[in-house]
Amino acid sequence: MIIHPDVGPQPQEAERSAAIPDVGAVLALRSVVVFPGTVMPLPVGREKSRRLIDDVLPDQKIIVLVTQREAEVENPGPQDLYEVGVAAFVLKLLPSEDGSKTIIVHGLARVHVDQFVQTEPYLRARVTVLKDTLSVGKEMEARLLDVRAKASRLVQLAPNVPNEAQVVIDRIEPPGALTDFLAANLPMEVPAKQELLAEVDVLHRLEILQKYLYRQVDVLELSGQIQEQVRESIDKSQREYFLREQLKAIQKELGQADEQTVEIEDLTKKIEAAGMSDNVKRECLRELDRLKRIPPPSPEYTVIRTYLDVMAELPWNVSTPDRLDINRAARILNDDHYDLDKVKKRILEYLAVRKLAPGSRGPVLCFVGPPGVGKTSLGQSIARALGRKFIRMSLGGLRDEAELRGHRRTYIGAMPGRIIQEIRKAGSRNPVFMLDELDKVGMDFRGDPTSALLEILDPAQNFSFQDHYLNVAFDLSGTMFIGTANIMATVPSALRDRMEVIDIPGYMLTEKLQIAKRYLLPRQLKENGLTAGQLQVRSAALKHIVMYHTREAGVRELERRIGAICRAVAAQVAAGKIKTRTIHVKDVAAYLGPREYESELAQRTSVPGVATGLAYTPYGGEIIFIEATAYPGKGNLVLTGQIGDVMRESARAALSLIRSGGEKLGIQDKAFAESDIHVHVPAGAVPKDGPSAGVAMATAISSLMLGRPVDSRVAMTGEITLRGLVLPVGGIKEKILAARQAGISTVILPERNRRHLEEVPAEARRQLKFVFARKVDDVLKAALHLDKQKGRSARSKAAGGKKR
Repeated sequence: MIIHPDVGPQPQEAERSAAIPDVGAVLALRSVVVFPGTVMPLPVGREKSRRLIDDVLPDQKIIVLVTQREAEVENPGPQDLYEVGVAAFVLKLLPSEDGSKTIIVHGLARVHVDQFVQTEPYLRARVTVLKDTLSVGKEMEARLLDVRAKASRLVQLAPNVPNEAQVVIDRIEPPGALTDFLAANLPMEVPAKQELLAEVDVLHRLEILQKYLYRQVDVLELSGQIQEQVRESIDKSQREYFLREQLKAIQKELGQADEQTVEIEDLTKKIEAAGMSDNVKRECLRELDRLKRIPPPSPEYTVIRTYLDVMAELPWNVSTPDRLDINRAARILNDDHYDLDKVKKRILEYLAVRKLAPGSRGPVLCFVGPPGVGKTSLGQSIARALGRKFIRMSLGGLRDEAELRGHRRTYIGAMPGRIIQEIRKAGSRNPVFMLDELDKVGMDFRGDPTSALLEILDPAQNFSFQDHYLNVAFDLSGTMFIGTANIMATVPSALRDRMEVIDIPGYMLTEKLQIAKRYLLPRQLKENGLTAGQLQVRSAALKHIVMYHTREAGVRELERRIGAICRAVAAQVAAGKIKTRTIHVKDVAAYLGPREYESELAQRTSVPGVATGLAYTPYGGEIIFIEATAYPGKGNLVLTGQIGDVMRESARAALSLIRSGGEKLGIQDKAFAESDIHVHVPAGAVPKDGPSAGVAMATAISSLMLGRPVDSRVAMTGEITLRGLVLPVGGIKEKILAARQAGISTVILPERNRRHLEEVPAEARRQLKFVFARKVDDVLKAALHLDKQKGRSARSKAAGGKKR
């Protein structure tokens, strides 16, 4: 585009306006706006446009140039054109070889298209010349000065702008001519240019241009800053490269190696000494060869360097020799843990097989039991017995598979998975690796960690474990994996199938006392800086702490209570108030406060409608109470206590069973029909579910309707059916231990759970009486003593008959 300003005096504009006809031929323009005072070439290619040029020239030299609203319209009509255009003088017609034509036009003045008088073969319209409105004042002078300054700054910043443009800007004095010149030359959108063309108020045109120039200058200045920063960075890199090459040449002349060469030689030695397999070594050498060709400042250099460091530090061929002395292992297990004979026996069997068949792939052990029973410490004892390194990794809350398998090196900050990281820290390829809290592994959109555990825990697959970061196989077959969990219900079946589950029950009172004397008290004395001579705790005091200040299957809370006493005594000793202290039962409250747990059994079951059930939780067995009450109604059943769907179904089944067999119990159906029964399970803030409370619910409803309290010394568990059968349930061992701790003397169990008594410690079996029930009738006889009740009922009926 060639643009010249019209810098002539004002009288010339008047002359041009007078020469513009009232009706003129209209040439539609695409994607271009012509301003007054500008000279520019216009290609003429469309049929209508060529016909216009042929008819008008050479007789009429002035035509009207109007821009199309949409450039895509091929045959524009009056509605497709803007209302304001420019009357232009055709200076020259330039035909080309391909038949198209180019005209060079000179914009004369703005015109408004009033009315189209012809559409074929080309457009003709009646037009009116628009004259600029020029206001004189300080605002005009200020805006004109600012626009001229910003335009000069734009000329300095913009690339490909000739220096003559500044001269032209300085020569243009009329404000209207300056705005037209700038509007024609600035890279503005067509609608914005058309807005300037249609505006006759020169002050308003200056305001529009002022906003655009400010924005354009800011963009060019920012672009210049960015280019300068890039240029400086490139210059700095080139300078560093040049200096580095010079340094290499100087070091070569002095016989010294540069830092990169030293690093590569060091990595080469580490790779050679790591004992890798041929495939792994080949991959490392390939990455090392890449490292040689990459300059140290490159980010890729750091990524490869870190990867090779990890590969060289992994114990590919480093293992600790096993100490397979069975007698020594037995002593260590006995020193570290009290009782747990079944668990110790299984561990010794495992070690014996490893001794006789070192190459065998033994099963993965999984210790399952309540918190605080010694699952983690058992793993530490196994590692000590074998002479291996011990690793513990908690899986609680783990949701990302990459935590186990690692991230691929394409990600920023990638690192190996925790399995490889822990083995790298241990420095041995055959540690005892404990995977804690297997039952608390989660799953979300990032993947399923249990799927990765399937490969890790499978001896047939883990010899070629693939970590995403390493991208090569690592042999985990020498690692002894041990899992722990509180319950196995939440562990996927495929993962359970790869492990041998060993149940670790909760401890009884006598066992807790022995553990406290042998392990907990000595450990707390040592941790608090006391000796056995400075603090003694009587057995009766320990028993009191176990019974009235803790309620748990393990001994974790018990150790905390003993630690609290030790800390209090240590404070007195350090202050010089005492030298020795012996704790009796009467002294416990002074250190631990009043009793936290009391046996409410007799009080809770002293009224009809309350039965004692046995429940199994991830933290061991528990006593629960089933309460039932009745009030006038229509035979509805109300259930409360945050119980689950299975427990609700058990309650409905219990009511239907008792109601259908009410005649045998001496309960009239009218009593059910005219009453609503409300069954509640206390501790409403704790969710409860499962079928094992069925017999307790049936007993509570029967007790309510008969008006006979349940024996306070009886606890029960079992699922019921509508036929009155008592079905087996789980967690028998934990439930029996909870019953014994709560002071229960008789436990009612399903007949098909009789075989599970072998798992119960002999001491608990001796101290409890067991009633095995096939039907609900057996439960009611033992809990409500219905044989005596029936005798009294029969005598009452006989007496009543004689009276009538």
